[in-house]
Amino acid sequence: MTNLTIGAALEDPDTSVDLDARRFNRHTFWVGQSGSGKTYALGVVLEQLLLHTELPMLILDPNGDFTRLPETRASAGVVDADRMAELDIRVFRSGAGEGERLHVRYVDLAPASKAAVLQMDPIADAEEYNALLHEERDAHTFDGRDMLPGLRASGDPARVRLANRMENLQVLEWALWSRGAGSVVDVIEERPRATVLDLGGFEHPAEPKVAALAVLEHLWAHREERRPVLIVIDEAHNLCSPNPETAIERALTEQLVQIAAEGRKFGLWLLLSTQRPTKIHPNVLSQCDNLALMRVNAPRDLAELAEVFGFASEDAIRRSADFVQGQALFAGGFIAAPTFVQMGERITEEAGGDVKVPLRVEG
Repeated sequence: MTNLTIGAALEDPDTSVDLDARRFNRHTFWVGQSGSGKTYALGVVLEQLLLHTELPMLILDPNGDFTRLPETRASAGVVDADRMAELDIRVFRSGAGEGERLHVRYVDLAPASKAAVLQMDPIADAEEYNALLHEERDAHTFDGRDMLPGLRASGDPARVRLANRMENLQVLEWALWSRGAGSVVDVIEERPRATVLDLGGFEHPAEPKVAALAVLEHLWAHREERRPVLIVIDEAHNLCSPNPETAIERALTEQLVQIAAEGRKFGLWLLLSTQRPTKIHPNVLSQCDNLALMRVNAPRDLAELAEVFGFASEDAIRRSADFVQGQALFAGGFIAAPTFVQMGERITEEAGGDVKVPLRVEG
């Protein structure tokens, strides 16, 4: 068994607490309200997985908190720092941040997802939808510079309406599209040890969700290859809502529900991190066999956790309301018994974080 040391027992600081790395072949739910230390603590576990397993990770990172994962702290031990330096960790940025750009190809999306991007119903907008399906373009191009004139010059009313829809929605202007450049999907196919997708810098609110949908659809389409990957979704309520409103959100939630229900046998394992369990689709939450619980105060959330995760006692779950920053309850398949933990120190740099209030310096 490979043990991942994540911290010390809350009641006995001299006793280390380990997780069983083998049991990350089940879905994991990580929850803690703002200020509980959830993201920092999640980094502790991801670092241990990187150091002591060969499990590839895909990290969907809406706040850019893991974009510095390749950088070790000065306080890190030499052995750990050298090991981290050897790992293939790829970071793809949205917005103005430096680094590799996060792009996907529109043509790689499933037909239903293409229609969702264009807010198109296959029945109500049947002619436009059919025109889209038969639009023969370079497989790497989704660009208004020649697409819109070409559609309009065709003289086909359905293709003209399709051009108007694209222009009105301004989807061809999204920074997400590769426009002949590479797609992050191609990199994920190579299975680096960690692929971090910084989703927070896009201008259009649908772009991060389409980016996530593109990579999840790809992994699901190739599931029969049975190449394991841990899919880490920070702030998972943004991608897996119990009440998706748009067509893109519904497609994304449906894909995650499918992975939660059937993905384990194909090596597609979820680690979902969020502030509130009630904001996660119940068909995904109920499939999680591992629980990491940090401070949660809301009675409704505590009741939900006690009902779903019966392998931890209700008293243990309710104790989380009194946790201070960095304290957690771990329970489920990846630990021998429910255990209260003081999380250990990070060895890599944490990006993001709260903005501090500027204080006046008394002179």
